[in-house]
Amino acid sequence: MAVNHSEIKTSAVKASHRPLILTACMLSMFMAAVEVTIVATAMPTIIGDLGGFSLLGWVFAVYLLTQAITVPIYGRLADLYGCRKMFFIGTTLFLIGSVLCGFAPSLGWMIGFRALQGLGAGAITPIATTLIANVYGPQERAKAQGYLSSVWGVSAIVGPLMGAFIVSHFPWAVVFWVNVPIGLVAMAILIKYLPPDGQRKQHQLDLAGTACLTLSVAALLLALLQAEALGYWALALLAFAVLCGGLLVRQERKTPEPLFPLALWDSKVIIAGNIGGLIIGATMMGISAFLPTYVQGVLGGTPLQAGTTLALMSVGWPLASMFSSRMMQATSYRITAVTGALLLVAGSLALLLLSPSSGLWMARLAAFSIGAGMGLCNTTFIVSVQNSAEPAIRGIATASTLFTRMLGSAIGTAVLGATLNLNLEYRLPQVNDPVQQLMEKATRSAMDSGLLNQLTESVAASLHWVFIVSAAISVLAVAAGLLIPSGDRPHREAQRES
Repeated sequence: MAVNHSEIKTSAVKASHRPLILTACMLSMFMAAVEVTIVATAMPTIIGDLGGFSLLGWVFAVYLLTQAITVPIYGRLADLYGCRKMFFIGTTLFLIGSVLCGFAPSLGWMIGFRALQGLGAGAITPIATTLIANVYGPQERAKAQGYLSSVWGVSAIVGPLMGAFIVSHFPWAVVFWVNVPIGLVAMAILIKYLPPDGQRKQHQLDLAGTACLTLSVAALLLALLQAEALGYWALALLAFAVLCGGLLVRQERKTPEPLFPLALWDSKVIIAGNIGGLIIGATMMGISAFLPTYVQGVLGGTPLQAGTTLALMSVGWPLASMFSSRMMQATSYRITAVTGALLLVAGSLALLLLSPSSGLWMARLAAFSIGAGMGLCNTTFIVSVQNSAEPAIRGIATASTLFTRMLGSAIGTAVLGATLNLNLEYRLPQVNDPVQQLMEKATRSAMDSGLLNQLTESVAASLHWVFIVSAAISVLAVAAGLLIPSGDRPHREAQRES
């Protein structure tokens, strides 16, 4: 097998430096992951200062949109021009966007600066994940990726607490500026300890394919994230996304250096990782978006109770991520992924046992089970893809898996949200926004018992159907795990990269 001299070899990085590089990558991942939750907590304060409530959704949508579009593009650029270089470019864009968000004079300007943040964040997650694959060998890679994956769970807990503390004691701009020291420390560590990218052959990015991908993903995500506001225009956007997707496939088949190299689709492991990413992304939204609604709206719980219930998913995720490396090496990728998928199914089925009279213990058990399943599945799919991909395409292979998970989250949000809305329209056609009425403490307290019981039972039944659809999606994760060839495990690839 030919040696790709442009890649960072594990032997080129001192063993004592690898934990420092891992720390830098974890810091950068935390910075990008926490951005959504920390800003969500601060938005009421920001809206109170800047106004523009009607644009609130775009503050989050534009960040996710630009991030999702650029993830696969940065993954390919990292393969062509080097991970180190692309990481610094992306992190710099993210930090500039963060600083500018703090100075935004209006919500319109903030949306523009959030788009710039997203353009940078699209590089951070896939390239940090790829860097770890480049500096750790196949056997160590699973453990390192487990630590990296756990950042998502930790950020989900820390983000809201951090946001609440900052807006209580400092100007809201600090919510964005707190990223700057974290990003600068991560960059400083990598400048000192990560070897420069080697000499690379001249390559040309597939600009036509990049344009088709950008238009297709932008149209798809806009249709999904803004379906209610767009109405029938969402169907036109979906048709445009399909058209651009078809043009992308045609372009990829004829170009000499495709954005998605054909070798990606020759590997059963990489295909399984992409399908798995799509499914677990959609499954995760069943609990992230709708379990807090059930706790507050149906069970009458407080925001704190809803938050602590959801936090158990964030506890299960890092614990399972760190355990996954041992399980992969002791058994196989397939067994680890399927075990994680079965935990997703078990947690999703537990949600079906919730009722207006049930306590919080079942909701919390479901949250922990789904979090553990996400930790096992997510880490296994990423590690198996990285270990099976040739070094020259490891960046785009990693990015494609992360991209499909983000795409799955958007699709899951749209499908499950539509399921809830259709059920509410069927059961409560004359009631305006029944979920909001139940979640507002003053409105709920003022209701007579008959109306309260009617709304509670109808919303519970509607959310029950959301959990049924979520459980059906989670079953597909088992099928994705079974696509991984039997017997493959990390130590099998050790000789290939030695």
